[in-house]
Amino acid sequence: MHPSSSSRADTDHSIVDDVDVDALVAFVRAHPRLVVLTGAGVSTESGIPDYRDAAGDWKRPPPMQHQRFMQSHASRQRYWARALVGFKALSEARPGPAHLALARLEALGHVHTLITQNVDGLHQRAGNRRVIDLHGRAELVRCMSCQALRMRHDLHAELEASNPHWLELDAVAGPDGDADLEVDFSDFRVPSCGRCGRGVLKPDVVFFGDSVPAARVEAALAAVSDADALLVVGSSLMVYSGYRFARVAARGGTPIACLNLGRTRADDLFTLKLEKPIGASLSALVAALS
Repeated sequence: MHPSSSSRADTDHSIVDDVDVDALVAFVRAHPRLVVLTGAGVSTESGIPDYRDAAGDWKRPPPMQHQRFMQSHASRQRYWARALVGFKALSEARPGPAHLALARLEALGHVHTLITQNVDGLHQRAGNRRVIDLHGRAELVRCMSCQALRMRHDLHAELEASNPHWLELDAVAGPDGDADLEVDFSDFRVPSCGRCGRGVLKPDVVFFGDSVPAARVEAALAAVSDADALLVVGSSLMVYSGYRFARVAARGGTPIACLNLGRTRADDLFTLKLEKPIGASLSALVAALS
């Protein structure tokens, strides 16, 4: 779905140099109409793994492809079985230091719009209100035939009732509610849409190989085009759906700052780049601006 780069970080402010904080403070103060673009690195401190390492390479096999999910019942069995085991990490996650700091920055008037590549909803739970969920929200499920929406916890309850022995399995949680589980999935029962009786049920998120809905892209592009600056947080920007906004900002002469542990696809476009712990750095930024 949406790759990013970071690692779980110590939240002790002392590991963030004053010089780095000063540079970030100066950037934010100089650009009052700030748009923030976030990736998986803001959620690692909430216990949600990310996809990529500090070099921008995959840490694990690439996630489910949209076409494969839609065309293969076996692929859907594998996806939903792994999700039944792994989604707990996503559903029980709570906003971390980075989410809380970004919500505070919005409340202080420094963040005009927040565009997130994440599907965990933690920005809204932390208090951000002006959020564009670029890749959707994982807690919703959509019928790909009749477009009916359903809460994911309701579907998971049905999956549990139909596949009770799968609840005994355990596996390491992966990004976006996946799990590192490799078994025979052929007996896993996946329901069709309860409304139309035939539709494929899919998380209401953008899988790899699918397109971000045009309305979301247009809203995000409008926000970036109208911004004084763009701040990229916790994203390697290796996927075009996020990288495009850095390109648009750069073409328009809009300054770009980045806070990310590791290489990004847009390193040559940044006015300022800090490779520091994300939660601690944003918390220190808030303290300085408050």
